[in-house]
Amino acid sequence: MKEMSAKTPDDVRYRFYKCEKCNEEIVDMGQLEEVAREYRKMKRFNTKISRWGTSLGVRIPKELVEKYNLKDKKEVAIVPKEKFIKIIPV
Repeated sequence: MKEMSAKTPDDVRYRFYKCEKCNEEIVDMGQLEEVAREYRKMKRFNTKISRWGTSLGVRIPKELVEKYNLKDKKEVAIVPKEKFIKIIPV
């Protein structure tokens, strides 16, 4: 068995074992607990998309504004991923 790693759709990295002969993939309980621990650390914030002129905008909750030191008119990068987008302060 070869130890491998991958990411969930939420960008949480996890480890698993893959049989080099049959390609079966196995995750043990310890590895599942690591993923569960990461998901518990993630706090989700729900917000609504609003129309701003011909564009759409997303309000960023105060807790995240403070945590990432975001300011009015501060530039951010929007990185499209397969199933989500990342907003990165630059």
